[in-house]
Amino acid sequence: MMRLRTLLVGALLLATHCGSLWADDGGYFGLLRARDLTSFGFLRLDMRPAHAVSAPEGTWAIETELGYQNTWALSPEVEHYLSALPGRRELGPTELQAIRDLPGENYLVDLELAELDVTFHYKFARHWGAYLIVSGVSYNGGFLDSSIEQFHETFGFSTFGRKAAARNDVNLILDLKSAQVAAFEAPTSGGMLDPTVGVRYSGFELFKGWDLVVEGAIKQPLQGRRAFLSTGHTDFGLEATLQHFAQHHAYYVSMAGVYYDGTTSVTPTAAQVVPTLLLGYEHRFTPDTHLILQGYISPSIYSEEDTDLDELRSTKYQLSLGFYHRMGAAVLSFGITENLQNVDNTPDIGFQLGWAYSPALKR
Repeated sequence: MMRLRTLLVGALLLATHCGSLWADDGGYFGLLRARDLTSFGFLRLDMRPAHAVSAPEGTWAIETELGYQNTWALSPEVEHYLSALPGRRELGPTELQAIRDLPGENYLVDLELAELDVTFHYKFARHWGAYLIVSGVSYNGGFLDSSIEQFHETFGFSTFGRKAAARNDVNLILDLKSAQVAAFEAPTSGGMLDPTVGVRYSGFELFKGWDLVVEGAIKQPLQGRRAFLSTGHTDFGLEATLQHFAQHHAYYVSMAGVYYDGTTSVTPTAAQVVPTLLLGYEHRFTPDTHLILQGYISPSIYSEEDTDLDELRSTKYQLSLGFYHRMGAAVLSFGITENLQNVDNTPDIGFQLGWAYSPALKR
């Protein structure tokens, strides 16, 4: 994975150097609107990274974001057990019992999921806007296992026991100190997630050259608790984003805090405030095509009371690389997200495809 990160960063730096030949004085789009797709973590409120589009009062917009991720996460004892098995197999009761017989606390999460967000924006005053996010999710075995294994083998990385399990299956073996969950197929075909309503204020200039955008949001469970779809609790969040625009570049620093009211669904945790830090860089490669690099840092929601496994209690680090392309009054976006450092508490890899339309985008 380190070589991949180096190539991604190198490509962005090369684009930054070459892109100055094409730059003009157009606006910027802001951070990728991707959210954290950590398995089951996305059931909590997650403040979407703030956009940087300046729109007049009375303007509306609609945006869609399709996120897709692959997760293969497991405890060290499970990795050792699977790596010692000959050949592939569909995991079942025999493997489940063997894993439960291993010393200490153990888990395995093997799945892919897709989430679709549809967001409606309206600018009702000069500096004030509001938005509504409607989301749905689908769990499945996916199609990325083979490609990920081939990538690991090509660059000499460990496959972390993947070769013991049948490809494109769903396997959930969770412990989290004996609140056991086991499933060898998708726990649900999917469904609607809790909607999010938010407000945005963009009238601050914190200091010269740096604009401040503040957002507040609430996630409301309209249908109560639903396993793998809703925690059944209301979450609140605040986000402040500093935005600095230069001739060819833009820089972003975003800090968010979400009051997460805990859950009794899937992985029980206590109510807490979850902070997040986002750092981003946007480069105008051509008048209509921009490149974006952003990093995500957020602590785990699990404590020593929840789990004995260090990896699950470790901070989450994720890196995203993507682009925007304007097409009249619409913007197409694409991003790739990879986990960094602690590989068993975030997805192995994720993709995001977005489309947005607003009269304010047309030039």
